[in-house]
Amino acid sequence: MNQNTLSRYIVDALSRHLEVMPAVVVTGARQTGKSTLVSELIAEKRSYFSLDDLDILELAGKNPEALVGGAAKVTLDEVQRQPGLLSYIKRTIDSNRQPGRFLLTGSANLLLMQRVSESLAGRASYLTLWPMTRREQLGLGRCGLWEELVGADDAEWPDLLSLDESPPEDWRDLARRGGFPTPSIHLSRAEDRMIWFDGYVRTYLERDLQMLSSIAALPDFRRLMRAACFRLGQVVNQTEMARDLSLKQPTIHRYLNLLQASYLLIRLPAYSVNRTKRLLKSPKLYWGDVGLAMHLSGMTEPTGAYLENLVLLDLVAWQSSRLVNTEILYWRTTTGEEVDFVIEAAGKVLPVEVKATDRPTVKDAANLIAFQHEYGKDARSGLLLYNGSETKWLTPTVLAAPWWKVI
Repeated sequence: MNQNTLSRYIVDALSRHLEVMPAVVVTGARQTGKSTLVSELIAEKRSYFSLDDLDILELAGKNPEALVGGAAKVTLDEVQRQPGLLSYIKRTIDSNRQPGRFLLTGSANLLLMQRVSESLAGRASYLTLWPMTRREQLGLGRCGLWEELVGADDAEWPDLLSLDESPPEDWRDLARRGGFPTPSIHLSRAEDRMIWFDGYVRTYLERDLQMLSSIAALPDFRRLMRAACFRLGQVVNQTEMARDLSLKQPTIHRYLNLLQASYLLIRLPAYSVNRTKRLLKSPKLYWGDVGLAMHLSGMTEPTGAYLENLVLLDLVAWQSSRLVNTEILYWRTTTGEEVDFVIEAAGKVLPVEVKATDRPTVKDAANLIAFQHEYGKDARSGLLLYNGSETKWLTPTVLAAPWWKVI
């Protein structure tokens, strides 16, 4: 392993999946570190081919057996560039279901791509590599303390957080650099990060996006991206966005779907005890990388919604690697009461509110208390993450904790 390669939280989950499934697919946005993960961080010996190499890409399309047929275990990077390859992989697995035979990566959600007709259902498991969490950037190789918090009794939370030794930092700096490894780890100057993000957006618009769907009006798509950056943490209203951008509502819907398929956009579902209603309620909108969102918006000072987005990205990194089914949602009533995040795990719901304030008050806990009243014994104590240094109970059932103690 390269001495300068930072460990990623997903490694353990990926190793477990490879022990069980014939194929494992790791997806995520471009430049999240998928190639480094599958070529350097997985200890077992595997043949490695990247479909970013044009010769490999051509061979994968014309003669996939010549490419991977003789390899005992093979890694195929950026497999979405040759969707037809998945049909060969399916046939190979059906003749020999050896665990871990294929490790695939893709910079698009293969399940959402129109060009991909083969999902490898029953033959593959899927993991998502999100941009680096704060603790991965610190070299700790993990996300926040969600697993510990979910597993502990609520009364133990203060003691659990007091043991954490991660250093405090300004969340605005974290927002500006984002989680893509290059700008977050290797580029320290804002001007350098601006150059990198600009190149990223151009590559995405001019190459990666065209592989997903033909977009003729790239300026319209870029305007949609910028508009989405100003709506972080807001309920998606496609009709309103269409009016503001002078685009048709079906076009807005299509563009948002493409951003989601590229892992650049997250639509957070609404919480409801009735799971069918969750599908009917409008989701909230967040970005897959806060640094990229800052760049696209042109903002120099992030708002509190960007701190929310940072917390969500840490949550989805934890959720993506967890073997037990876990839902991350938001809660909102018709009267305007709202909780930023609801973690549904182990038959309970844990509400989380994020405030950029330095001094939280009982008033800031009002929506968490309302949620607890609504769901009674099914609701755990609430977490209020804020920009301070003291962990304290605001009420008997709402714990205020520094955001950097948790993520």
